[in-house]
Amino acid sequence: MDEFDKRVAQAVRHFWRIRTNQSDKQGSVSGIKDAGLRSAVTGGKHLDGFRLLCRDLLIEAGLPDAQIYWNNRLELPGYFRPEKNWDLVAVVEGQLLAVLECKGQVGPSFGNNFNNRTEEALGNATDFWAAYREGAFAPSQRPWLGFLFLIEECPRSIAPVKTKQPHFKVFPEFEGASYVKRYDILLTKLLRERLYDSGCLLLSTAKEGRRGSYHCPNDELSFRTFEASLMSHAMAFAKLRK
Repeated sequence: MDEFDKRVAQAVRHFWRIRTNQSDKQGSVSGIKDAGLRSAVTGGKHLDGFRLLCRDLLIEAGLPDAQIYWNNRLELPGYFRPEKNWDLVAVVEGQLLAVLECKGQVGPSFGNNFNNRTEEALGNATDFWAAYREGAFAPSQRPWLGFLFLIEECPRSIAPVKTKQPHFKVFPEFEGASYVKRYDILLTKLLRERLYDSGCLLLSTAKEGRRGSYHCPNDELSFRTFEASLMSHAMAFAKLRK
């Protein structure tokens, strides 16, 4: 494992460690846990490892640390709503450079969560680019928008899922597609439609993830591809500042 993979593995370990700690803590304090796995996410912070990694990548690309926000001042104006709180925002010399959205999902409830995540991803990007079009971030050049998603690899997430087609046929790529495959399709189509500049899909089991183990089912959605897209955008901007 090279240094780059070690950094991603550290973020994966953090994800699982925080989820486990939050779930255990809530149970010990109240004696009752939230329904399902909600207790593991109510405290947030489980994706901080990825936010910090992306912050470090931007710094390495030549951007000042003080203008990369990952734990506060994350609000940006929207077009269909007043504002949206993102996971990382880089504003350098009054110009919006990069914006990141991070999401994670574990079982057992994949169905409803997939639909919710799909609507969020589409809505957030549509709102963001409409705001950009209307000059909300002026005088910024076109910013970079990224979407990173980590999903638990388990029997329910990789098993084929039936589709209901009472009136019309679904697109063939969704026929029998697992939830992991559905996320692969979602992110790929989001990139094809230019709603996001780069997307990353990581799979990790609950057991091996605590050791930092992960993989990506699609090279186009690997973290290396994601990192290359973010870094090239940031380095081009940093070069213009010199």
